[in-house]
Amino acid sequence: MTVRSRTWLGLFAALSLAAAPLRAQAPAGSEPARTTTAVTDAPATFGDPYTWRGREGEIEDFLRNGTITHFKDIPVGITKPQRGYFAPGGSAGSMAWKPLHDEVMHGKMESYRSEIAAYLLSRHLGLDMVPPVVEREIKGVKGAAVFWIDGVKPWDPATLPKGPGAKWSRQTSRMMMFDQLIANIDRNQGNLLHDEAGHVFLIDHSRAFTPKPDLSGLKPPQQFDPVLWNRIAGLTRADLDAVLGPWLTGLQLEAMLTRRDAMQRHIERQVRERGAAVTFLPPEPPPAAPASW
Repeated sequence: MTVRSRTWLGLFAALSLAAAPLRAQAPAGSEPARTTTAVTDAPATFGDPYTWRGREGEIEDFLRNGTITHFKDIPVGITKPQRGYFAPGGSAGSMAWKPLHDEVMHGKMESYRSEIAAYLLSRHLGLDMVPPVVEREIKGVKGAAVFWIDGVKPWDPATLPKGPGAKWSRQTSRMMMFDQLIANIDRNQGNLLHDEAGHVFLIDHSRAFTPKPDLSGLKPPQQFDPVLWNRIAGLTRADLDAVLGPWLTGLQLEAMLTRRDAMQRHIERQVRERGAAVTFLPPEPPPAAPASW
């Protein structure tokens, strides 16, 4: 990716930064990501559907250390995850437990480390659609402890959320951009969740971060979210080492940057052929001010 092209797209995307709700990323080289996340906690907004936002550190610590009373098998998913229930009164009601250790299942590599990496990268990019995930050890076995989201259901193209409109388009654009970046080859109806208001939640990334350098099989969005793209375009190897180094290999990190450059070429081609106004989504309007009483 040339400095000129990255700067050009960055300037375009910067036009919408003031209006977008995505949170800013932490500086490159901030605290390593093994025991904390790459973005400092920000205040949660009233009625925030992403209930972990602003409480990430608290929830991560609870997922790592909270008392689990019992487990139940989750009747979906080929990796046979379990649901662990916490004692009442904590920062989370339950978690998904995924002790996947770099193993091939049904011809695909699965790793709990990819679950953690997807969450950390989502936070670093200000995406916040991936629930908190930490490494936990239970009875001598390490795995991913994933915050369990209540009140959501799998995506069904036959019954989309009521009145999704532009919000749904922006969220699906961000999802597809994120999946291209991390080479998530396993996005399906079962791991694309939403609530009744149309907020999207992304789970199950154990197959992501493959070393594939191209975007084959990873569908691009019809329009790109300019704010998220500005942050993806600005990623450096130093950023990825700081955020994801403890969890991914150098080969996986380099492949991610190669895919990012392929995204760049696709976007530049779309701009030449269709124009920037069609290639990118319009700036998102600022959130409405709370009513005064």
